[in-house]
Amino acid sequence: MAKIKIGIVEDEMIIAQGIIQLLEELGYETTEPAISYTEALGMIVSEQPDILLLDIQLKGHKDGIDLAWKVKEEYSIPFIFLTANSDPATVERVKKLNPPAFLVKPFDKGEVFAAIEICLHNYVTGINKRVEVPGEDFHIKGCLFIKNGQNFQKIRIADIMYLESDNVYVHVHTRDSKLMLRNSIQGYLELINDNSFFRVHKSFAVNTNHIDAINSESIFIKNTEIPVGRAYRENLFNFLRLGN
Repeated sequence: MAKIKIGIVEDEMIIAQGIIQLLEELGYETTEPAISYTEALGMIVSEQPDILLLDIQLKGHKDGIDLAWKVKEEYSIPFIFLTANSDPATVERVKKLNPPAFLVKPFDKGEVFAAIEICLHNYVTGINKRVEVPGEDFHIKGCLFIKNGQNFQKIRIADIMYLESDNVYVHVHTRDSKLMLRNSIQGYLELINDNSFFRVHKSFAVNTNHIDAINSESIFIKNTEIPVGRAYRENLFNFLRLGN
């Protein structure tokens, strides 16, 4: 299962390294620190982080608030401001962005963990107001973020082999893990929104990229036999361009 990747935008390298160590202790993946507006934009494109920890004071003419506006307008990435400066003028500039979370230096591990969880929760809440998605789970940049206890689990959609319904639960199967979620297969197919996924039975949907073998009755994925329902067979075979 993939880790949530945190993009670090911080121009003080000693502070940046301390943040990286703290995040790794919390189980997150991190990028190399970007120290300026331009470096941060390059990092976002090349590293594709899931969340940004964004210092307000950066090297160069443009600061972290300028960068946050750019991220908000052009990239679908939640961000957390980091600052040692909480003066009224800075706070007013920040408030206009409606950031999901805010950290004032110095901060500890618990505060960082809470800020990341609040950031994700607030970001999901914003998505849920615009589109209907199951629960607090959400989809961003080819990954599914699934609320599991107090944490969000990150799963690459390409790694999902199949979905299995079990009464009011859905089992999400990847090659390395299985998560049980309280929702419907159709809800997750709508959330995933990927043409590689196909409903093959009232209780199963498969990622067609992971099919190892298929016949008129069954699909085989990693030694698992998945039934093909009669009502789904014709559409499936047409989708895969197979003869019946």
